[in-house]
Amino acid sequence: MIMLNIDELKFDEKGLIPAIVVDAITKKVLTLAYMNKESLQISMEKELTCFWSRSRNELWLKGETSGNYQHIVSITADCDKDALVVVVEPDGPACHLGTTSCFENLVFQSEERHEFSYEGLLELIKGRKIEKKEGSYTTYLFEKGLDKILKKVGEETTEVIIAAKDKDKANTIYEVADLAYHVMVMMVEAGISLEDIHKELASRHVIDHKVKQEKMT
Repeated sequence: MIMLNIDELKFDEKGLIPAIVVDAITKKVLTLAYMNKESLQISMEKELTCFWSRSRNELWLKGETSGNYQHIVSITADCDKDALVVVVEPDGPACHLGTTSCFENLVFQSEERHEFSYEGLLELIKGRKIEKKEGSYTTYLFEKGLDKILKKVGEETTEVIIAAKDKDKANTIYEVADLAYHVMVMMVEAGISLEDIHKELASRHVIDHKVKQEKMT
């Protein structure tokens, strides 16, 4: 991907450009804010989101007073170069109301199409552990305890291996989904978050690169 220069971006008549902030892990839209050239430059230098407050008419480093900094992973411009997507790893809620995202007020939802996310599934699983629901398989697993959960993880792992060995793609997908669910139940039981896994995989990417370098020398 070609790296743009700030001067190539199209700021509006007030010298501003909209910045859509997205969580790097959950991919959830956290907020819509505005940047000018100075705040964008600060954001890139500090790797922390810095915006231009239209209400206060001043620079605003997100988290400076609340501690909820947003660590920048990447900044990408759209095809017209007049809007930005800022991918971040947040330290806390994005909204001044204390919610994870500023976008929490549902206006419409299709009855036929349903949004899915691993974060949403993990939250649902957590809910089944805290507020036990009668007839829920997830609640049943938590009630039976870690040994039962681990047994199911082992069984589903075997099912994945068998399906993959048979080169049955459809069944392999089905079994991988089963395994993923049971692993997430285990994660909740063990107090492991998706962010924990994300960080571990990110660190392994660096390690893998180093291993490849060593093999080449």
